[in-house]
Amino acid sequence: MNKGKQRPVVSAALAIINIVVYILCVFQGETIYARGELDAYHVLAQGQYDRILFSMFLHANVNHLASNMMILFFLGSMIEQEIGHIRCGLLYLGSGICGGFLSLLEKVVTHSRAASVGASGAVFGLDGVLLAMVLFWDRRLPNVTFPRVMLMILLSLYSGFSGGNVDNAAHVGGLLSGFVGGCIVCLIQRRKSRKNNL
Repeated sequence: MNKGKQRPVVSAALAIINIVVYILCVFQGETIYARGELDAYHVLAQGQYDRILFSMFLHANVNHLASNMMILFFLGSMIEQEIGHIRCGLLYLGSGICGGFLSLLEKVVTHSRAASVGASGAVFGLDGVLLAMVLFWDRRLPNVTFPRVMLMILLSLYSGFSGGNVDNAAHVGGLLSGFVGGCIVCLIQRRKSRKNNL
């Protein structure tokens, strides 16, 4: 394995972007949040679909940012080393976008005017990817087991559903899409391994 693949450049870059955006929000918070937070009215009525992506890089406070970035870097580094930079980045962003869509659906169904921000949908996507890899990856991951991953996911979901002001729809959407995406990556990898062994 080459050294470039071992370095979590995508995970680090995503974390840095989130941190830089938060610093900008400290100085221009009202303007940035008003243009980027995810709510049904601006996305569906005014067609501002870029909010689905941009809201993933906004955070409500330092604690919100720190918790998401620690998980992003920890899980992202592990996953990126196994599946590569591009796949990891695409799964992260794809999970966040899918989580945003489910969040919008929940807002429409419940007639909610709430706006949400944060990378947690994408972060939950990494949880889903890791679960898929524990089940279907073509080699074992060191110190990563199915019970440990499931416990981490269940505790994270419980924390969200038992807390207030949390976009649980984004969490669930990110988790499910990350798991599906992770299963697809595992399937592709298994096929490649079989061809190489022929």
